[in-house]
Amino acid sequence: MQTLTVAPMVQGSDRFHTLQRQLRDRWQTIDQFDRGEHDILIVPSLTLDQRELQKVKGVHHYEERLLFSLIRLRNPGTRLIYVTSQPIHPSIIDYYLHLLPEIPYSHARDRLVLLSTYDSHPKPLTQKILERPRLVQHIRSLLRPDKAYMSCFNATALERELSLQLDIPLYGLDPDLLYWGTKSGSRQAFAEANVPHPDGSLQTWTAEELVLATVDLWERRPDLKRMVVKLNEGFSGQGNALLDLRPLSAVAPGQASNEARREAIAQAFHHLSFQSDTETWDNFSSKIPELGAIVEAFIEGEEKRSPSVQCRITPLGEVEVLSTHDQILGGPDGQIFLGCRFPADESYRMRLQDYGYAVGKVLAEKGVLERFSIDFMAVRPDATEDWDLQAIEINVRKGGTTHPFMTLKLLTSGSYDPQTGLFLNQHGQPKYYIATDNLQSDRYLGLLPSDLMDIIVQHRLHFTPITETGSVFHIMGCLSEYGKLGLTSIGDSPQDAEDRYNQVIATLDQETEANLSHPFHPASHTPPINWHFHHEG
Repeated sequence: MQTLTVAPMVQGSDRFHTLQRQLRDRWQTIDQFDRGEHDILIVPSLTLDQRELQKVKGVHHYEERLLFSLIRLRNPGTRLIYVTSQPIHPSIIDYYLHLLPEIPYSHARDRLVLLSTYDSHPKPLTQKILERPRLVQHIRSLLRPDKAYMSCFNATALERELSLQLDIPLYGLDPDLLYWGTKSGSRQAFAEANVPHPDGSLQTWTAEELVLATVDLWERRPDLKRMVVKLNEGFSGQGNALLDLRPLSAVAPGQASNEARREAIAQAFHHLSFQSDTETWDNFSSKIPELGAIVEAFIEGEEKRSPSVQCRITPLGEVEVLSTHDQILGGPDGQIFLGCRFPADESYRMRLQDYGYAVGKVLAEKGVLERFSIDFMAVRPDATEDWDLQAIEINVRKGGTTHPFMTLKLLTSGSYDPQTGLFLNQHGQPKYYIATDNLQSDRYLGLLPSDLMDIIVQHRLHFTPITETGSVFHIMGCLSEYGKLGLTSIGDSPQDAEDRYNQVIATLDQETEANLSHPFHPASHTPPINWHFHHEG
């Protein structure tokens, strides 16, 4: 009986690897890959822990984040199928297709197929597709197997199964290697690549193990003031909590017994500072047996930043650095991703590249494929000293920095210059941007995507192909229900990009100034809460 269970899994895994090897045979360079005839299936499923996802406001609209992929239709030989849980507002699709340079709208639209599961349940989109055999068969009938591949937000066993059922390669990670995108897997990869990272624990599976790991770390590092407790498979900082050791000085190493420290830590866990305002210790601890947890030293510093590097491992096993960013974080303790600036500060930009390449070589040897990013903390005592970079975690998936950079790349046909860490358009001119998924205000509630289009056109906020500057908007489906949207503001200098970003905020505020006083406005009976994402982060 055991043999019957294992054999199909092995056979499926072998066939999955055979399909992925087709990518290696077709792959030359990314430019040639984009110019050839291809059928691209986009499945923007956030196949992550659904309980963690519910902490993100309007997360069911985040399937729109990969709509930058529609810009690939600028290649006349590309056909694209985009699947979502719920239909996307037509004006949003029109918006992206009108961004295409030198491609007639009708020509691009004829090569785009939009499909939906018409299912709003809080479960991964890929699971919804697999639950509908007729939809799977319809998708398969639309694809040319020898020219098709599938692209997803992240790759799990569900995406692998869909790849097998459609008989097309998944341009993504083999799910058997997902460990390298966990908190503990990240720490192991950093150690193998000799990349600096905070002291911390191995993976734990119970609250009791987590207490012991915390005590061990404190005894190893008695100078620590705070620690970060993380769900091993958390994301965007939503699975993080801060443990303040300063109120526990009476049981610090050298002041009390190990047993007393364990008891005090166990009690302190009930009062952790969670980054999600809906999280509690009872709920958090209930997920440890399933997701695992680690604890690591909190990096202290007067001046602190959160840069990141984005890389790719091609089907040929080559490591490429794609971009660097300075991330903008928020939340109670500054651990939740809000947005980013490109490129990262020049004082540590090249070191980020070097660390990204070193980790990429480690991951490539383990068989990891496609995109990954590494988040860092950068601290320095004062402006006269160099920045200390500490690697925090690896994300083996697309992330919040993926769609802004790919939007810039696909709109300008430019490229990243590894010699300078800048992005250069086809004329060699550097381009910069500031981006967010979290521009939110109660006064924006009730705005339809078509209303946003009117505002964009009236105030000339849109991206202009001639100058290759302006703002590109995304997750517009969030706007009416949550007063939330995303944007990428592109400029010819960092200040130009920021000015364009601030112009969007000022314009939206001006256009919605009267909304809160309207008797039927969704927020008219509650005090307005502005969630604006500004330069200070």
